[in-house]
Amino acid sequence: MALLGFLTIAVFLAVILTKRLSVITALVLVPVVFGLIAGVPVKELADMMLAGMKQVAPTGILLVFAVLYFAIMLDVGLFDPVIAFIIKQVKGDPLKVVMGTAILTMIVHLDGDGTATFMIVISAFLPIYKELKMSRLVLAGIVALSVGPLHLVPWSGTSARAIATMNATAPEIFNPNIPAILGGIVWVLLVAYWLGKKERARLGLATLQHNHHASLSEEQKQLRRPRLIWVNAVLTITLIVVLMLGLVPTPVLFLVASCLALLINFPRLADQQKVLKSHGANIFMVSSMIFAAGIFSGILTGTKMIDAMATTLVALIPEQHANFLPVLTALTSMPSSLLFTPDAYYFGIVPVLSEAAQHYGINHLEIGRAALLGQMTVGFPLSPLTASTFLLIGLCEVDLGDHQKFVFKWALMTTFVMTLVALLTGSIHL
Repeated sequence: MALLGFLTIAVFLAVILTKRLSVITALVLVPVVFGLIAGVPVKELADMMLAGMKQVAPTGILLVFAVLYFAIMLDVGLFDPVIAFIIKQVKGDPLKVVMGTAILTMIVHLDGDGTATFMIVISAFLPIYKELKMSRLVLAGIVALSVGPLHLVPWSGTSARAIATMNATAPEIFNPNIPAILGGIVWVLLVAYWLGKKERARLGLATLQHNHHASLSEEQKQLRRPRLIWVNAVLTITLIVVLMLGLVPTPVLFLVASCLALLINFPRLADQQKVLKSHGANIFMVSSMIFAAGIFSGILTGTKMIDAMATTLVALIPEQHANFLPVLTALTSMPSSLLFTPDAYYFGIVPVLSEAAQHYGINHLEIGRAALLGQMTVGFPLSPLTASTFLLIGLCEVDLGDHQKFVFKWALMTTFVMTLVALLTGSIHL
């Protein structure tokens, strides 16, 4: 089962990186084929697929209406003043744009919510990248890298899993990792500077004589609602506050907000239908990938392939090298985001690693701290097993394979830098 699990992941990554299959097709067909090879009856396999889809259904609904909501806000021009201000400040300098992207992402991601961060930052910056003809892969990559170190905050879903699994308090897991988080932030800003310099060298300094509004098509101008900007601003701020406070289930919140946004800005039915049709293809691509990803994780979980992979990984560590367990956990944490869902890793693998650490006389809390240096923190925005990844690439209009190729090495190096700082500051030990 472990071998079949690793083969499932390997074949999936191979076919999407070489572009032999679309992501949706690969997410569904690859695990189905390996599930059949494993001898799982068709009825049981179908039940696993359904269970996986049910698990991601709330996220799928959330993304449908979240993408729609922010698409409406872009259409009506809510972000036009922000975009105009940023364009004025950056003065057509791609380096300043990339640095600004990283800094804004880090500030917004203090709430630990990847989905909200991606929607807010990309909605503000995508038009600027288009205006300056900058690479959208750089946008997706810098946003992905910038959320990584900040995702270690104790109120993020990933940290919450680690804290619960280790039966620890938030300060016990989070506080020793603070220097590593700061190291990760500095590293990401250096990467942003490097990528920004490359974009500046490629494009030069643009002279933006015209304003953002002048670059819009006639159709886009017709959708603008400048008189309603404060109404839309209040609606959006209210939505974000309610989202952060967790007062209402997120899918319900965005569903209601989208309907209100449509009604307020486009009272005529014909206009509403026009807006819905214009964003239909993007919404379908994002939401369908979520349900396909549910099938993928449903089969890997239901067939126990994930459990078998976890046991195999632990068994590979020789007893004489047991003291390397925390460092090994840290160094493999980012790539493991491509193999394991956060639930599978933190509730399946981390307890096994923690038990092994205690067996060898190692502080088991170091395993939790080490895992958080990459697994579904730095690694979540490029993993096909998280819904947020598909939101990120969908909003940036980039391909998953291209995004992974572009950002993987930088993300891996982020984890390496954070691991080194964690070692130097005693969060984990050799």
